Amino acid sequence: MKKITLILSLLLLSIVTLNASSLRVSSNELLKKNIKYKILDTREENFYTLAHLPEAINFPASSTYEHASINGKLTDPFSMQKIIQNLGLSENDALVIYDDGSFFDAARLFWALEVYGFKNVKLLDLGFTEWKKNALPISTKNPSIVKSDYITIIDNNRLATKFSTQIAIKNPNQIIIDARPVKAYLGEVSAAKRFGHIPKAKNIPATHNINSSSTTQTLKHIDELKNVYKDIPKGKKVILYCAIGKISATNYFALRELGYNVSNYDASWKEWGNDFKLPIVNPSKK
Repeated sequence: MKKITLILSLLLLSIVTLNASSLRVSSNELLKKNIKYKILDTREENFYTLAHLPEAINFPASSTYEHASINGKLTDPFSMQKIIQNLGLSENDALVIYDDGSFFDAARLFWALEVYGFKNVKLLDLGFTEWKKNALPISTKNPSIVKSDYITIIDNNRLATKFSTQIAIKNPNQIIIDARPVKAYLGEVSAAKRFGHIPKAKNIPATHNINSSSTTQTLKHIDELKNVYKDIPKGKKVILYCAIGKISATNYFALRELGYNVSNYDASWKEWGNDFKLPIVNPSKK
């Protein structure tokens, strides 16, 4: 009986790991073309024009912001619908996203597309810089695009707001995670007029999701991510924020891989920290 239980446990663990790993695609998988992915390049057009992955469509991460310099608010539904239609994308498309290798922009677009109803979105497990360094195929040709009939769909469970974050502060079944660097969390630096963090927030910097070396960055393996979030209960809803909802998107991606119920607060600290009616905790007392 113990042996059967052990086998079942190992099978369950392997299934969980497989599901958890399914949100990223390796270069080998992409090159095999066993699945017909639409590839999205999140870099700005000037970089995309110089070279990109073959058949990649340019969807700059900057187009997911209404006003990035003010806050990180997600592009409004009407504008996003137009962008998505013009790129020929439909919510059931299998998508793979990449950026230069930071994973911040790729994760931001990953999250934005999930908010806008896309069900099959993944990240390439390396950036364009590493792809090119490995002498993998590149192109300067723009793929032909047929405008889609995509209609805006919003998954509110993936999008946190100022209001839902206020509720989360008082809800014992919700957890808030601050993805900014430690100094920002402690109130030593700030992208807003006020310093500190949202009450109840735990600090798990976005960099904790990434392994960095002098030459490259890689997303941490699923087992490493489990360790990063070992103190976050699976049964609770998680709300993420950073300065403008950019780097916190890497936490969002990691938690999605781990099977958490998670949302990202788009306007983040630049909205919260500049609203003097909202509560904050400031360990540095600035």
